[in-house]
Amino acid sequence: MHAAPIQLGLRENFRQFSLLVLVNAFVGAMVGLERSILPAIAEQEFHIAARTAILSFIVVFGVTKALTNYVAGRFSDRFGRKQVLIAGWFTAIPVPFILMWAPDWNWIVWANVLLGVSQGLTWSTTVIMKIDLVGPKQRGLAMGLNEFSGYFAVAGSALATGWIAAHYGLRPEPFYLGIVYVIAGLLLSLFLVRETQYHVTQELKMHFPETGESSLTQGEIFRRTSLTDRNLSSVSQAGLVNNLNDGMAWGLFPLVFAAAGISLAKIGVLAAIYPAVWGVTQIFTGALSDRIGRKWLIVVGMWVQAAGVAVTAMTTDYLFFGWGAVLLGIGTAMVYPTLLAAIGDVAHPSWRASAVGVYRLWRDLGYAVGALLAGFTADLFGLTAAVWLVAGLTFLSGVIAAIRMNETLIKGKA
Repeated sequence: MHAAPIQLGLRENFRQFSLLVLVNAFVGAMVGLERSILPAIAEQEFHIAARTAILSFIVVFGVTKALTNYVAGRFSDRFGRKQVLIAGWFTAIPVPFILMWAPDWNWIVWANVLLGVSQGLTWSTTVIMKIDLVGPKQRGLAMGLNEFSGYFAVAGSALATGWIAAHYGLRPEPFYLGIVYVIAGLLLSLFLVRETQYHVTQELKMHFPETGESSLTQGEIFRRTSLTDRNLSSVSQAGLVNNLNDGMAWGLFPLVFAAAGISLAKIGVLAAIYPAVWGVTQIFTGALSDRIGRKWLIVVGMWVQAAGVAVTAMTTDYLFFGWGAVLLGIGTAMVYPTLLAAIGDVAHPSWRASAVGVYRLWRDLGYAVGALLAGFTADLFGLTAAVWLVAGLTFLSGVIAAIRMNETLIKGKA
């Protein structure tokens, strides 16, 4: 048990919060390992031509991560956050070794099953733990910092692996970084991260008198977050479409850039711009949502993403590809931490982790939906048609949020 009294707030828990920001950077860096070079490995080493087959690694990653998110939310409520976080890092240990030495594409797909499970356990718990620590105040800022650390690390890792691949080859050298990420993340989680469930108990005492809200079943939480609650379900559909276009960007954009004659090193730069802009900008957009509210940042953010995808569809020029990545990054930054903060606004602390798990289930299924949809469309109608389809779906998601969602931020709650 903790001897010191439990306090809520970013400043009051700065050391533990900062540690979790660092841990999530290593979580994000694991995804960045693949971001710029795996489609090239599929084409050059395994001679896979069909876009749907190339994107299979994103499909299995998305499905396993989505399902694991749901489990992580439930297990975090039942067994504690730290145990789930540590389990996630143990699951990640084989991933860089498989990516280095896989003899065929099926091994790469299997590595992404493990990566999806690991990401679902680790990223979900770092989100939940930060929400626990800060309490109702500065929730948007907390999520902005969390997602900044993860996605800026995605960008840095993508840039590094692209550079290493251009200078030393596609395998195994770029994946040596993954060994460092796993060791660092696991050791920090084992020896320095502390359990945060005590903070939930404190928040319940301070802000939530006992009501029927605290005794929902898992089925009721799932239905609320997915369908029946206007705000939670709006957040879930926006998250799904957000990651639908991210899955497309991950799998198809390197192929779009290569088809335009862009070099592997420059593809690495383009693959890094989007998550870098996303990562840095959401520090500010998360904090902004604490001041102006969640709804219109989400709506406009989806529309800015759609514009970024459309720019990419309209050009074959390196500079304009870069501007499309910047727009996509800004739009995603407006949406990503704000969606998580909105979940924290609406869900009762006693079932908040489970609600986050349900939301992240739908959100990360977007990877699989986006990869399949983009892959099938690209095989049937070409790469450009697939990119335009995703742009249209992203714009439509913003329209749905504008019509269905209410503002979730309650001003003055501290």
